[in-house]
Amino acid sequence: MAEQKIKKLVLAYSGGLDTSVILRWLRDYYDCEVVAFCADVGQAEETEGLEAKALGTGASKLVMADLREEFARDFVFPMMRANAVYEGYYLLGTSIARPVIAKAQAEVARAEGADAVAHGATGKGNDQVRFELTYARLAPQLRVVAPWRHPQWPFTGRADMLAYASEKRIPVPVTAEKPYSMDRNLVHVSYEGGILEDPWREPYNDMFRMTVAPEDAPNTPAYVEVDFDGGNPIAINGERLSPAAVIERANKIAGAHGVGRVDLVENRYVGMKSRGVYESPGVTLLTHAHRAVEQLTMDRETMHLRDSLVARYAEMVYYGYWFAPEREALQALIDQAQKNVTGTARIKLYKGGAWIAGRKSPLSLYDPKIASFEEAGGYRQNDAEGFIRLAALRLRARG
Repeated sequence: MAEQKIKKLVLAYSGGLDTSVILRWLRDYYDCEVVAFCADVGQAEETEGLEAKALGTGASKLVMADLREEFARDFVFPMMRANAVYEGYYLLGTSIARPVIAKAQAEVARAEGADAVAHGATGKGNDQVRFELTYARLAPQLRVVAPWRHPQWPFTGRADMLAYASEKRIPVPVTAEKPYSMDRNLVHVSYEGGILEDPWREPYNDMFRMTVAPEDAPNTPAYVEVDFDGGNPIAINGERLSPAAVIERANKIAGAHGVGRVDLVENRYVGMKSRGVYESPGVTLLTHAHRAVEQLTMDRETMHLRDSLVARYAEMVYYGYWFAPEREALQALIDQAQKNVTGTARIKLYKGGAWIAGRKSPLSLYDPKIASFEEAGGYRQNDAEGFIRLAALRLRARG
């Protein structure tokens, strides 16, 4: 059966190797208008010169959207309120960026009168799922084109694409000397592929963009104070900042001390293991600070219930179910539990490490009189005898 004609398509475009090659291929294969859409989620200098590059590669126009504040406020902060970490290490920087990009891309497609959207994710990875589940929820009427899964896609790997880019004179940031893939946003920079596919091989130090090597970090520790209101970081060292600015400031401070590097062999949603290297300095700092304030302000059973759901929540984000009803329902529970997470944490940064150095809150549940070894504070120690006897009843019966 012949493919349905596409008149106009909106491509999620970064200017990297994959989307640059894909842009040209889509235009030539479908003989259609291709609108390049770039979401600014904190790529910094990577957006410079992008319009000229997109137009030179074959796009009819470039639509750029500054999503940094929306990304931080409506996606990163809700995830941080859950303390979400995937498989013990990964702070989900790429995972959480995809739904905000796909949401805005679908909005551009509607505004442009496009009948299709496309992305550059491969058929082996997680991003294809994250993009397409978001399209399905927010714009089910749009046709989805995934070139890496297309039967006529002529490329088998990055070497083929580099050759094609050279032939078509498409400038790309990937070289044969450093053939790894890089993705940057407010939360992190991720690296994968190429030399990193050998899990025994240590990453090059000059690869990292946001952090200094811990051994090259200052010899004097730094102390940082982070203020929280309702589970959200609102100020650093007493200066109130917007959500995106909080993350940016935290990135600079923690990155200068080598904080936030992670090297992980993770389980992708499609079933395979892959090796990713990440640097998330700011969110690492903010997560430590968030937990410090929670220690004072969260009820024990509420905290333990929330913590029991963190792995499930992280899976939802990693697998691409941000707009699924189960994530939204779980978010409601988390946000209710975060209402009293207000206060200040002091974090010590030194040579790649981050430690809690102090915490305070006007809503603290910590009572030093009760906790003290020096005074009773209204706590009757003899009460523990009956409590322990009842707790031990089933164990005595078993014994």
